[in-house]
Amino acid sequence: MHALLVTLLVIVCVGLIACVLLQSGKSAGLSGSIAGGAEQLFGKQKARGIDLVLHRMTIVLSVLFFILTLLVTYIGL
Repeated sequence: MHALLVTLLVIVCVGLIACVLLQSGKSAGLSGSIAGGAEQLFGKQKARGIDLVLHRMTIVLSVLFFILTLLVTYIGL
């Protein structure tokens, strides 16, 4: 059981890394981070297409990562 959970954890980790690296940058430099944060806060910029899919996949994979990490720790004790 422990080996299966560790294997799933490694697969989720690789998928999470790939999803984060495939996402496009939201801003350019320090001034872009300030302006980009304001645009995102007020909803002027909406993610569409592949960015939306990657964003949702990142959320799902991060939740799976958290759950699997807790399970591996609990079973490993």
